[in-house]
Amino acid sequence: MTTLDTRPASTAPPAGTPFDQLEVVPARHPGRWVATAAVVVLLAMVVNSLVTNPRWEWDVVGAYLTEESIVRGVLTTIELTAITAVVGFALGTVLALMRLSRSPLLRAVSWGYTWVFRSVPLILQLLLWYNLAYLYQHLDLGIPFGPSFVSVPTLSLIDKFGAAVLGLGLHQAAYSAEIVRAGILSVDQGQHEAAASLGIPRRRQTTGIVLPQAMRTIVPTAVNEVIGLFKGTSIVYVLALGELFYTVSVIYGRTQRVLPMLVVAAIWYVVLTTVVTVVQYHVERHYSRGALRTLPPTPLQRVRSELGDVLARFGAPRGATR
Repeated sequence: MTTLDTRPASTAPPAGTPFDQLEVVPARHPGRWVATAAVVVLLAMVVNSLVTNPRWEWDVVGAYLTEESIVRGVLTTIELTAITAVVGFALGTVLALMRLSRSPLLRAVSWGYTWVFRSVPLILQLLLWYNLAYLYQHLDLGIPFGPSFVSVPTLSLIDKFGAAVLGLGLHQAAYSAEIVRAGILSVDQGQHEAAASLGIPRRRQTTGIVLPQAMRTIVPTAVNEVIGLFKGTSIVYVLALGELFYTVSVIYGRTQRVLPMLVVAAIWYVVLTTVVTVVQYHVERHYSRGALRTLPPTPLQRVRSELGDVLARFGAPRGATR
């Protein structure tokens, strides 16, 4: 039995032709090398300025970086950010679903909430919540427009931390609602139609089909909002709440070491933001599994690959990096 060779004919030139004498020269990128050199020089200048300028007072920065009150302020910042992020995105998801509802009243209430809380400055909202006891001395729980069963003094219920959580959380919910709504609208309409044709209940369509796909659009913007919350917590200094920036301001007001203390705060904000960015990468990678055939490499995998390429150029086997 004979078989036909369907492989394409080789296009390589036959031996002994002038093409054997050609030398393969890699492409040159002079612009890339010039840009790289310029960036290296600029980075060297920045590092030299940071190291040699004594007015940065790195000894003071090192002494206060892990000081007990600073660490407490960092923990308060993390706690405040975590609580307000959960409150904001939980309420924002409800508002987004209300905005997409078929009920005109639910749509109007969601739109009105977003309109009001995005229009009023955050610092004004914080001060209003902190002074809520002036408007309502007691918060009552009972029958609407009827007798109350439980009455709690407002001052004992909403302190500085409570006012900060309410202000930041409710403010964040207005922006989170638009983020979630945009993510839901980004899902192809055919997904909704296919789920409806299979007789899947509307709630299961939302939680099992639409939201998991919408997360690919929601996560990057949502993480940006969380990072903004980390830095936005500094505005609660108006309530004299002991978060990171307020603690730093108290210390430099007492020691007059303004610049080193600001550097301490900047370092901690960079560390917190870096941790959130790493988490964002892995969450995005998780939700990309249904959209990408090959997942992007993790930072560790990328470093190992680059190191393997460098060692390969010097003749080391690629498996030596494992």
